[in-house]
Amino acid sequence: MQTIRHRSYFISPENKLSKNNELHKLPIKPSRKEMYISILFLILCLGIVVLLAKLLSKDVEHIVKWAGAPKSLVGVIIAGIVLLPECLAAFRAARNNQIQTSLNLAFGSALASIGLSIPVIAITSVVTGIRMSLGIDTKSTILLGLSLFIITISLATGKTNIMQGFVLISIFLIYLFTIIIP
Repeated sequence: MQTIRHRSYFISPENKLSKNNELHKLPIKPSRKEMYISILFLILCLGIVVLLAKLLSKDVEHIVKWAGAPKSLVGVIIAGIVLLPECLAAFRAARNNQIQTSLNLAFGSALASIGLSIPVIAITSVVTGIRMSLGIDTKSTILLGLSLFIITISLATGKTNIMQGFVLISIFLIYLFTIIIP
């Protein structure tokens, strides 16, 4: 809906009208060839990011072990490093009052992390013969289920309030706490 039917809802107000009150033309739709090339590069770049994260994880694991923290903290640190550029860009957009851009970056980053990274990790694991695991225990599964329940309530009612946001942030902080202090 955001890219086709209701596209005009998601264009920033400063981009809708030009100086003489004429609507800007929307960008042209990419061809199928451009789309397939973009998909190919997306998969290739995700594979590279996964391999680089795997290389970096050895050093991070050494630092975590030296600090006496649990090994499960390594995954959180690597995820933070991988998501840092998108987080900074989303924060910068929000600070510049470009809320739609900020939300697009944040949601796109989350979607890419969940929807694309796990299949790429699985394929890379099979191709390279490196054994990788997602590392989710019972406590994390319960917190994930609780988060999905809260999100379902938000989506079912069609309205979100600050209380649901605080609950989700609290669940995330509890998750981080249970990783650091099991």
